[in-house]
Amino acid sequence: MASNSEHHIVMLPFMAQGHLIPFLALARKLQETAAFKITIASTPLNLQYLRSAIVAQGLEEQSCGIRLAALPFNPADHGLPPNGENTEALALKDIGRLFSASTWLESPFRDLVSEITVREGKPPVCIISDIFMGWANRVAEGFGSVNVNFCTGGCYGYAAYVSFWVHLPHRSAKDDNGPVGAKEFSMPGFPESTRFHTSQLHPFMRAGNGSDSWSLFFRHNLAISNSFGWLCNTVQEIEPTGFQVLRNISKSPVWCIGPLLPPGMLKTRESLSDLSPVSGLIGRNSGREPGLSPEKCIEWLNKHPEESVLYISFGSQNTISPSQMMALALGLEDTQKPFLWVIRPPIGFDTKGDFQPEWLPEGFEERMGKKGQGKLVHSWAPQLEILCHRSVGAFLSHCGWNSVMESLSQGIPLIGWPLAAEQGFNSKMLMEEMGVSVELCRGNQSSISREEVKSVIERVLDKEEGKGKEMKNNAVKIMELIRRALKEDNGAKGSSVQAMDDFVTTILGRTNV
Repeated sequence: MASNSEHHIVMLPFMAQGHLIPFLALARKLQETAAFKITIASTPLNLQYLRSAIVAQGLEEQSCGIRLAALPFNPADHGLPPNGENTEALALKDIGRLFSASTWLESPFRDLVSEITVREGKPPVCIISDIFMGWANRVAEGFGSVNVNFCTGGCYGYAAYVSFWVHLPHRSAKDDNGPVGAKEFSMPGFPESTRFHTSQLHPFMRAGNGSDSWSLFFRHNLAISNSFGWLCNTVQEIEPTGFQVLRNISKSPVWCIGPLLPPGMLKTRESLSDLSPVSGLIGRNSGREPGLSPEKCIEWLNKHPEESVLYISFGSQNTISPSQMMALALGLEDTQKPFLWVIRPPIGFDTKGDFQPEWLPEGFEERMGKKGQGKLVHSWAPQLEILCHRSVGAFLSHCGWNSVMESLSQGIPLIGWPLAAEQGFNSKMLMEEMGVSVELCRGNQSSISREEVKSVIERVLDKEEGKGKEMKNNAVKIMELIRRALKEDNGAKGSSVQAMDDFVTTILGRTNV
């Protein structure tokens, strides 16, 4: 497409690592497609994260064409601790306060858009905001622009999340034959045959009654039907149900333009098994220091057969309970299967603090190291490099969307352990719609035994027959759909490439260009 550098897009991510990085990836994709001027607006600490990510990707803020604009924000004014500008730095009890505090960004954001409009003699061609920033619709309308929601997750999970908070359907749930204590309910917008369970809801969702703080925030601030359209970090072909439901709920266009992955992840796993700093992946992370270097991870993975290793990570801000951690460790040891576990202190303790040996079986880490069976990576790991290695056979995940897409882009099946937000809905879709996952546990309050851990892991890692073989075959099919959607070759464009072109054409069509 031709350059559109005279047109400005302003982007507004929510203050969470899993939202900031996809917004940055979207900004770069928009520049590649049509060379817009782009400004990403957020609070000062979150701009530091973005600058670190830009540097980690080998770029410079001044030359990458993406301007970062600070929105004044003092955490103390909202009862938040110092540096409490991002969910990653907060305990669960404080995350609700951050959501509420985010509404105070409307005024400084409006000032920013006004400044751009005055300076350039016209408003931004559009605002792209996080779905949690529904007030961005008012700002865009006030300047004669439009707001487009960017859904950093998948269509299915976010459609269910939106429908849940709008309708609170669990309040009329009925007992069924599902998990102990679970109640079954339908979700408005989804086929009646698609049944949900209260056990798939985070405790604060189960407690939602319309008058609690979470209900009040989401029902007033989720961008739903008054936006110009939706951009989704997914592929339409892999989520046909979710795509249709989201389009029906939003009553506006939905452009599936994802997944937003580093180019190196689309190479074959065989060519990435001995990653080097110039492979196109190392250094392309979010800018955080890993607990174990990519080179050391690859060195350890190289010692294990193809598709034999279980990778375990619960995301950048989730963790499990002490009893669950103990059962997981015991079950892993019982399997005698190799594993790479990104681990942090359990729930109830400072997740940024030192890891205590008593949270694991006595001598566990040393024993696993001596046997060569397991490797523990404390705090954070170079996930992209790990998932691209051919020795990884399955991913035990919290089912956060970024992790899901990174796994499926490599044809790696999952073991689900959803913990928060829309992750329970993602897990349901991965099992029932895609057939690429089985669920080991839900939340960090459920009990689990070492026997259950052993049984599920062995079943998934067995690629010769049964469920493991079926899941692997399905994951490879999804991988092929993802890669086809992102392909652009000799004029033939995949669905995600075409969707991005359609979005740009539609936005520019408003300017009579």
